[in-house]
Amino acid sequence: MYRASQVRELDRIAIKEISIPGICLMERAGCAAFEVLKARWPKARRITVLCGTGNNGGDGYVLARLAYLAGYGVTVLQIGDTAKLKGEARIAFEAMTAVGLLTQVFTDKKLSIVDVVVDALFGTGLDREVSGTWREVIEALNRCTCPILSVDIPSGLHADTGTVLGVAVRADVTVSFIGLKQGLFTGAGPDYCGSVYFDDLQVPSTIYKSVKNTVTRLDYEVLKTALVKRSRIAHKGTFGHVLVIGGDSGMIGAVRLAAEAAARVGAGLVSVATRTAHAALISLTRPEIMSHGVDTAEQLGPLLNKANVIAIGPGLGQSIWARAMLEAVKKLQKPVVVDADALNLLAKLPFRLPNSVLTPHPGEAARLLEMSTAEIQADRFAAVRALQLRFGGVCVLKGAGSLVASSDGQVGVCIVGNPGMACGGMGDLLTGVIAGLLAQGFSATEATNLGVCLHGRAGDRAAREGGERGLLPSDLLPWLRHYANQ
Repeated sequence: MYRASQVRELDRIAIKEISIPGICLMERAGCAAFEVLKARWPKARRITVLCGTGNNGGDGYVLARLAYLAGYGVTVLQIGDTAKLKGEARIAFEAMTAVGLLTQVFTDKKLSIVDVVVDALFGTGLDREVSGTWREVIEALNRCTCPILSVDIPSGLHADTGTVLGVAVRADVTVSFIGLKQGLFTGAGPDYCGSVYFDDLQVPSTIYKSVKNTVTRLDYEVLKTALVKRSRIAHKGTFGHVLVIGGDSGMIGAVRLAAEAAARVGAGLVSVATRTAHAALISLTRPEIMSHGVDTAEQLGPLLNKANVIAIGPGLGQSIWARAMLEAVKKLQKPVVVDADALNLLAKLPFRLPNSVLTPHPGEAARLLEMSTAEIQADRFAAVRALQLRFGGVCVLKGAGSLVASSDGQVGVCIVGNPGMACGGMGDLLTGVIAGLLAQGFSATEATNLGVCLHGRAGDRAAREGGERGLLPSDLLPWLRHYANQ
C-alpha cells in the first residue's frame, strides 16, 4: 500500500523512465474501470459519469467514451470549467467529444434515471475540505439510490489517512490504479469505498522496487502458512503457557473470553489470575482453564514464574488491586499483551514495555498519547506509529482496518472483520488470540499480524452464519479453532 505521493512517483517513473505515455495510462485506467463496471453490473445500460477537471476526470472521459462506443446510454456531467483541463485530461476530453459525446451541466434530476453513476470528480491529490458546488454535487450523489463506481478513490476521501474531507462519495465499488492507496482500508475508508478492485495498468513490476512502502496489507493466506502441522511427539509444554490477569468485580466474562481464545488458537496451557470470588466460576464453565484467586502481587508471583506469556487487562479495572497486578507485570522480561484497563492505567503512569503487544482501541490510544479520539482517527497511521515509538514492542490500533505497527517501522493493515464485531468483549478475545500465538513461539510481530487476521476472519465467518447484528464474541470461538487449523 502507498501514500498518494508514492503513487504519483510510481506514475512518474512509468511515464518518464519506462516511457509509457501518460495518455496510455489514462486510457488503460478508463478501460479497467469500464471492465469492472460491466462485470459488476452486467445488466446496466444507462451510465452517468461525473467528471472533474483533473486527471481523475480524464479517466472518467475515457470510460464514458468507451461505454458510448459500446452502445450504452451515457450522460457526462461536467463539474468545473473545461477550460481548466490540461495535458492528458484535455486529450481524453477531446477524444470523447470527437465521437459525439458532449458534456452536460449537472442537476440532481439527471441522477434519477440511471443504472450506474461513475464518480470521477477528485483523485488522490485532494488534501483540502470539499466545499461549494463540489460539496453540493457529492451530497446529491450520495442521495441517489443507484450504485456508484468511484475511479481510483471516492471523491472527498483522503488517500493517505482514510478521513473524510468534509464530505465524500459513498461508493459501492472503487477501482484503484497502479498502487493501492492506504487510506482506502482504514478509518472511514472501508465505509466509503465499498468493494475495492485493483489494476496495475500493465506497468512493469520493476517500478515498484524504486518506491519503498512501509504499509502492507496483511494477507491471511500468506500468514496462515506459519501454522505448520504439529509434531506427533508434541506435548502441552511444547505450545506454551498463557497467564491472563483480570476479571475484577462484575467483569469476569472478559478474562474468561481472553483465556478461552488463547486455548482455542492452540496454547498448551492457560491459567487465569482473577479475584478470589471469580476463580471457581471460571473453572466450572471452562474446566480446561486453571483459575486462581489472587489478592496481592505476592500471590501473583508464582503464577508469573510458571507462564511463558502474560496477558493483562481484560476486565482488570483500575482499582488498587489492578494497579498492583500491572506493577508486578512491568518488571517481567516475558512477552506481555496489554489491553483494556491495563492500557488506561498505563496512560496514567506511562512506562515502556519492549516485549509487549499493546492493543488499544481509538479511545484508549487517545489516552495513551494524550490526544482526542478525533485526532487519533484523523491519522491512524501516525497514531499507531507514535504509540509504538512511545511504548515499544508491537502496537495494534483496533477499529475498521486495524493497524499493526512493529519496531522496524512497518505497519500492517488488516482488511478482514465486520461491523458486527463492534461489541463488548471482542477486544478481550483478540488479546487471548495474540497471547495464545505468542505462547506457541511466534514472534510478537508474527503473532499480532496473524492474530488480528484470525480474529477478523473468525468474525466474518460467524457473521456469515447468522448475521452481523447480535454477533457475540463467544460466537467466534469455534471459528478461531477452525482457522487456526487451516
